Amino acid sequence: MNNITENYHKIKEEIPKDVKLIVISKTKTESDILEVYNCGHRFFGESKVQELTPKAEKLPKDIEWHLVGHLQRNKVKYIAPFISMIHSVDSFKLLKEVNKRAGNNDRIINCLLQMHIAEESTKFGMTSEELNELLSRPEFSSLKNINVCGLMGMATFTDDKNQVKKEFKSLYNTFLSTKEKFFSTKPDFKELSMGMTDDYQVGIEEGSTMVRIGTAIFGKREQ
Repeated sequence: MNNITENYHKIKEEIPKDVKLIVISKTKTESDILEVYNCGHRFFGESKVQELTPKAEKLPKDIEWHLVGHLQRNKVKYIAPFISMIHSVDSFKLLKEVNKRAGNNDRIINCLLQMHIAEESTKFGMTSEELNELLSRPEFSSLKNINVCGLMGMATFTDDKNQVKKEFKSLYNTFLSTKEKFFSTKPDFKELSMGMTDDYQVGIEEGSTMVRIGTAIFGKREQ
């Protein structure tokens, strides 16, 4: 086994069976992705639409693609025909656009609402107030071609694990209160996407159901 295969199996063994591993394949070649695919893995994540669409076209059709990076409304139409889940919905305008494009393709697209939990202003996401406002809109219930399945967040990039733990704990509590207030009768609202290569263990400890890991499997990313 070479490094990618070894790394993948090592990560899979570390992650509880009830936590879904999204392998982040941005900047990686089709052959790198196929190596993980050939281990039996089917969940891959990309950050940029312009990188995702050609890969989705060329690689096996049973891959479930997740869009994890910031998504501009004018790019939704390119991924709407095939995307499995969008992790990074951070506004009502974007949610409406996803709903519209999903409808055009006779699909229902799974979405996670992205929360801003880090102390870094460069990261995207909503505040708790903005989340409540979005879900309280009368128009929200009319969006029939999206399926809100949970929340996503990125912790501050820091070596201070206590800070990361605090941010993830806060997101978990927001997830619980949101489920109780808006989705108590909806079993699909069950996903909490938090944790990447540097902090996925903390994410899992704090209740993550999905981790997004690339570097620990493929090695350091080329810029």
